[in-house]
Amino acid sequence: MSIWVTGANGFIGRHLVRELADAGHAVHGVGHGAVDDAEARRLGLQSWINGEVDAANLNALAAAHGLPSLVFHLAGGSSVGLSIERPFEDFSRTVASTARLLEWLRGFAPNCSLVAASSAAVYGADHSGSIPESAVPAPMSPYGQHKLMMEQLCRSYAHSFGIRCTVVRLFSVYGPNLRKQLLWDICLRLKAQVPSLNLGGTGREIRDWTDVRDVARLLAGVAEPASQDAFRVVNGGSGRGTSVADIADGLIRQWGGDTIVRYSGIGRAGDPVSLLADDESLRRIGFDWRIPLDRGLVDYVAWFKKQAS
Repeated sequence: MSIWVTGANGFIGRHLVRELADAGHAVHGVGHGAVDDAEARRLGLQSWINGEVDAANLNALAAAHGLPSLVFHLAGGSSVGLSIERPFEDFSRTVASTARLLEWLRGFAPNCSLVAASSAAVYGADHSGSIPESAVPAPMSPYGQHKLMMEQLCRSYAHSFGIRCTVVRLFSVYGPNLRKQLLWDICLRLKAQVPSLNLGGTGREIRDWTDVRDVARLLAGVAEPASQDAFRVVNGGSGRGTSVADIADGLIRQWGGDTIVRYSGIGRAGDPVSLLADDESLRRIGFDWRIPLDRGLVDYVAWFKKQAS
C-alpha cells in the first residue's frame, strides 16, 4: 500500500512514519524541513518533498510514485500560543493546506482514504469531565478554531464528493522528540538546575496525556480496515486525566532532585482548565493504550538527557 504523510517531519509524523514503515508500507512524505536521503531512510520514508502541501508537490509525488491509497494529514499549526501571535500563519498552515489537499484528492485520487489529525482544542472550555465526540465545539483560540474549520472542510468533501475521512481529535501528546510545550520547558529548567520552577496556571489543570508511540499506533489503526462511514470523528485520548502539577512532580522525581514548583495562578490565553477524552469510541474498536504515564515520563527524561549530553 502506498501511503502519504503530510507533516511527516514533525513530532507525531516521524513516529507515524516509523510505525507504518515497520508494518511494511511504502511511505512518502511532504511538508517543511530538510530531510536528506540518509535521514529519510532512518525514518522509514521512501521519498520526501520539502515544501507546501499544494498541487505542485502532490502532483510531483504522484508522478514519481503513483497515486496514494491512504493519506495521513498531519501538516498544520501546532501551537496555541503561536496561533494567537500569528493567526493568519496558523490559518494558512491548517485550513488552507487542508483545502488544497482535499481539492487535489477530489480531482486526482477520489478513492483515497484520509486520516486527518485534529485537536481537543476544538472543544474549548467549560468541561468538567470526559468529553464525547458529540459535544458542541466551542474553541477558545485561533488554533482550536482553525482545527475545527479543517474538520468542517473534511466533512464537506466527504459528504459532497465521497472522500472518506476519519478525523482524530488528539489530546495532550508527549514523548521522545517533543521539543516544545510543558515537558520540554520543565526539563530545560531542570537541566539548568534552577532552585524552583515558576509555572503559569494553578497546577490543577487536567489534561489527557498520551504517549506519541501509542498515538502513532492509533492513527495507523483507525485507517485499517477503512471505515465504511464517509466521515467520522474519533477522540484520540485515553480517558485518564492527570493534573499539570502531577506531571511536573513526576518529571522532577524522574530527573532526581528536590526542585520546588510554584504556580502563578494565572492561566494562559486559549488554555481550557480541563480537556479529558471520552474514550468510548476507541474501546469499541478495541484500541489499547500500552504506555502508562509513569513509563512515558521515564522515557522522556531519558531521551532528553541523552540528546542534551
